[in-house]
Amino acid sequence: MGKRNICLDIGGTKVLGVVFDESEKIVCRVKKKTKVEEGYEKIEEKIVKLVEELIEESGINRSDIEAIAAGAPGVINEDTGEIIYAPNLPWRNYNIKNAIESRLGIPFYIGNDVNVGVIGEWKYGAGIGKRNIVGLFVGTGIGGGLIINNALYTGSRHAAAELGHVILNTEGPICNCGQNGCLEAYASKIGITREIKTQIERGRKSVLKELMEGSSGIIKSKTLKKAVEEKDPLALEVMERAVYYLAAGAGSLVN
Repeated sequence: MGKRNICLDIGGTKVLGVVFDESEKIVCRVKKKTKVEEGYEKIEEKIVKLVEELIEESGINRSDIEAIAAGAPGVINEDTGEIIYAPNLPWRNYNIKNAIESRLGIPFYIGNDVNVGVIGEWKYGAGIGKRNIVGLFVGTGIGGGLIINNALYTGSRHAAAELGHVILNTEGPICNCGQNGCLEAYASKIGITREIKTQIERGRKSVLKELMEGSSGIIKSKTLKKAVEEKDPLALEVMERAVYYLAAGAGSLVN
């Protein structure tokens, strides 16, 4: 059996893990929810358990794994494996590489999730053959990545492409980074959810009120999708606002 690799997508709401075989095909997939309020130790524990579950379900030995590669949101030193700052996760100056390697005994590499995604598109997807690429990934937050002259650009502080924190309105809604009016505050899942809750608290009617109350105040993506499909006025309004600012931000980056 050839060497296998494990890849992890560590996000603000979930950790997704897959096992790739020697031909780069996915042979196993596992997902676990993350709860930011539980702290970094709990999330670290879930990562370890997820990897162990991947090993068990794929039927491989630990010695068959060449490395674990992960992407996570925030400012990350790819050389040392230190998460310097992650707005949507409870990590500050935290060396996750050392923590995971000491527990699993497997080489662990981590980079900003969007940087990793942009490299993937550059090597295998929409960016094949391109010298310069701007990547904008929308999820719990919004991240960016840059390929300039056939190389990933991260800057001297590993934060060159935090494009979700481009300010579009200095008097706009507060962002998790502490600034006002960031692209992320308008067009990310967090920004969309926050605006919906604010409008409902102000008395706006919406099918999302009952759906939200039924899931402990959480608005799941499938719930939001259902509200849009049913043409709920508030859902449509907030989504249109998100699309407007996403387009404005993307246009500014291109220009």
